[in-house]
Amino acid sequence: MDKKTSNQASPKEVERQFFSSLIQSDHIALDRILNDDFILIDVLRGAEIDKTTLLEVIRSGQLKFETIEPSEVRLRLYRATAIVTGRTHMYGRFGDVPFTAHSRYTHVYIQQGVEWRLASAQGIPIEPDV
Repeated sequence: MDKKTSNQASPKEVERQFFSSLIQSDHIALDRILNDDFILIDVLRGAEIDKTTLLEVIRSGQLKFETIEPSEVRLRLYRATAIVTGRTHMYGRFGDVPFTAHSRYTHVYIQQGVEWRLASAQGIPIEPDV
């Protein structure tokens, strides 16, 4: 992680750190980035995944991202809330099963004092050329 912790960085920088931490399986950095009540809506199954569950599958190696290629990233800032939208192309594995996903996503960051934390993430699958 950069010398700036995720908590001192801008929402766009925290977004970059989030993807980097997923690829590096850095559950310690993810713990700092994710708000305690973080919820992820899984792009592959639509399942709701809380912070504890996500950190555990990352820490254990059950979920491994090999690459995450974000594009078309847009940031909208509303006082203490930042909404980031974009596209991703992801490769990885869950257990022994490889996966690839193309998605559009929305991430919601909240500011608590000077800290920006990821509170919610949702992805929807898309065709690669959409």
